[in-house]
Amino acid sequence: MQKLVILAKKDLEAFISSLAQSQKVVAPVSRGHHNFSFAEVTSAKEITLKYIPTILPPKKYFLPTRESLAVYDKHQKSLNAVLEYEKLVIFGVHTCDLAGIQCLNMVFSDKPKDINYIVRKNKIAIIGLECNEYCDEYASCHVVNNHLPNGGYDLFFTDLGDIFIVHVNTMLGDDLVNKAAVFRPADLKAKEALELLRAKKKEIFKNEVNVRHDALRLLFNYAPKSKVWEGLDKRCVACGNCTNVCPTCYCFDIIDEANLDLNSGSRYRRWDSCQSEPFAKVAGNENFRKERGQRQLHRYLRKFKYPVDKYSRYFCTGCGRCSRTCMAQIKLKETINDLAKEIK
Repeated sequence: MQKLVILAKKDLEAFISSLAQSQKVVAPVSRGHHNFSFAEVTSAKEITLKYIPTILPPKKYFLPTRESLAVYDKHQKSLNAVLEYEKLVIFGVHTCDLAGIQCLNMVFSDKPKDINYIVRKNKIAIIGLECNEYCDEYASCHVVNNHLPNGGYDLFFTDLGDIFIVHVNTMLGDDLVNKAAVFRPADLKAKEALELLRAKKKEIFKNEVNVRHDALRLLFNYAPKSKVWEGLDKRCVACGNCTNVCPTCYCFDIIDEANLDLNSGSRYRRWDSCQSEPFAKVAGNENFRKERGQRQLHRYLRKFKYPVDKYSRYFCTGCGRCSRTCMAQIKLKETINDLAKEIK
């Protein structure tokens, strides 16, 4: 669908209010000190339009940190599946996080399909928001080709001063536009302004590492032999921050928990991290990745090799969250450059 419409900035309040009347709306809000998060809003005044990537990605709405899967009752001899979902609109999703959601969609739609994820995903409308300026020194969206929109949204907003030009990408997006009744068809002037902006972004967004996009995959074919991981082994504190904030990390643990009566209880899943020491431990107390450096290697391979082999795309979105939150100041761009320098 190639439909473009315009929303005047002054009408954003009417649009958000229209959305909030029929479902929950979440959007980026300021948390102070250059911190932002996706949270429920009812007014455009609460939304921060210019923000660096949020503390947690919108992944938390597709794969909650804790999610009930089933409940059981021994007296009734029952075990019943649970589906937790709600109708939701996520407004203001950057292109890096759109890419992250696309990656999760691929994983959870693959066999065996994850019904809980799919049901929740189908209840969520996604409204993207373009980054007109470079986020900060941690971002690496250009090298993974996520600095420009690549789909994965129902509507996509681009700020052009006193207006937004909006790409209507799905029938759901079209319904949202028609229901709000505050949009008008895009004119030639707005379309030309959009083209100029995209041309300007090609000058602003440059390759952030000393490796081309298509060469990243080849670089990580040699990565397991590198001595870079020995250095990271000494620095990493195995806190798991990098995986918790990553838009594409989807590992979880499943827990069965009894209630106090010991006759009923629940099964739920919660986020897990490959950076924690017990993650790769199996029976007999064997651990496939006991060293922290090996766990760091595994994390990088999960972004730049394994998903490329299986899904033909990188699972690093370039958001920079892992580098931004690392307690040991391990930076993704620095690691990639060190690998490239060693291999050369």
